[in-house]
Amino acid sequence: MKKISFTLLTCFGILFIWAGCAKSPQLPTFRNTGNPLVKDKFTADPAPLVHDGTLYLYVGHDEYYEGQDTAGGGREFNITEWLCYSTKDMQTWTDHGTVLRPSDFPWGVGEWTDGKWDVEKWGVGEAWASQVIEHNGKFYYYVTAKGGEPYNSRVVGVAVSDSPTGPFVDPIGKPLVSDDMTPNGPRGWWNDIDPTALVDEDGQAWLCWGNGSCFLAKLKPNLVEIDGEIKKIDMPRYIEGPWLSYRDGTYYLTYASFGRGGETISYATAPSMQAFYDGLGTPQGELTGPAKNSFTIHPGVIEFNGKWYLFYHNATITLDGHAGAIGRRSVCVEELHYNADGTMQAVTQTERGVSLE
Repeated sequence: MKKISFTLLTCFGILFIWAGCAKSPQLPTFRNTGNPLVKDKFTADPAPLVHDGTLYLYVGHDEYYEGQDTAGGGREFNITEWLCYSTKDMQTWTDHGTVLRPSDFPWGVGEWTDGKWDVEKWGVGEAWASQVIEHNGKFYYYVTAKGGEPYNSRVVGVAVSDSPTGPFVDPIGKPLVSDDMTPNGPRGWWNDIDPTALVDEDGQAWLCWGNGSCFLAKLKPNLVEIDGEIKKIDMPRYIEGPWLSYRDGTYYLTYASFGRGGETISYATAPSMQAFYDGLGTPQGELTGPAKNSFTIHPGVIEFNGKWYLFYHNATITLDGHAGAIGRRSVCVEELHYNADGTMQAVTQTERGVSLE
């Protein structure tokens, strides 16, 4: 009897282990062989997060559609979803696939059918630049997507998860920021895009975003509501794509700026986020030149394993016969260095990037 029971328990144990493995399929991995980092998909707007010894990289998925090369007015872009990659050493990367889509928000426009985004039915995909931050064990995903009625413009939303790879759920059922809230008057179209968030050293959470105008606001302690006045702050040659970071007593606002022939990356510094809010940031000039073959560029700044990195995108790979273009971009990364006074050293965009190969 004991022998039979032991055999049954062993079988059940094997079945339990097998079932657990069946639920956790091995995720695909790839090696860093230089820039662009991701070579099997068009990716854009990199947003790095470091958590528990792992760097997570969130990107928009640029996808080609028939007619894209002759499109204009924003239809050059077809950004259908947000993807996630992770690494522990910057060399071996894990592909986590799709972690969020605009259609996951109840106010978002469109839906996926048979695993595809239907451009003819819904227009181009609008999974614009985003950022994930961790706070008190929760992961907050700030995104831009197109809102339906009554918004009918691009808005900033937020989704929350207990894990850096989701599932992410909208906790408020409406946009965090809509066009009627911003101080430059209703403008629609690109006004409210590219959110970046940071919790400062005093525990105050901040949200920054905007195209053409740079907006900055405090967030309530729940990180899903604006707290107080939204301010428009002046940054020289500002276009879009802001990114907030902190290092050794200095706060940095890095952003896409007007350059010769396309966007460049510029930045400003301040001793506190409140100083930025009060219009007292110090412009520091350009960090990079334009991205190769891409009008747009988007910074993502992070410290990982004792080094600082600048993520950005260019448009230099060809997939399925479609060359890189304004709406078919590719995420890249370079090491970032600082001067003794806290200013950033200019970054040269390279093909090797941080690859060891």
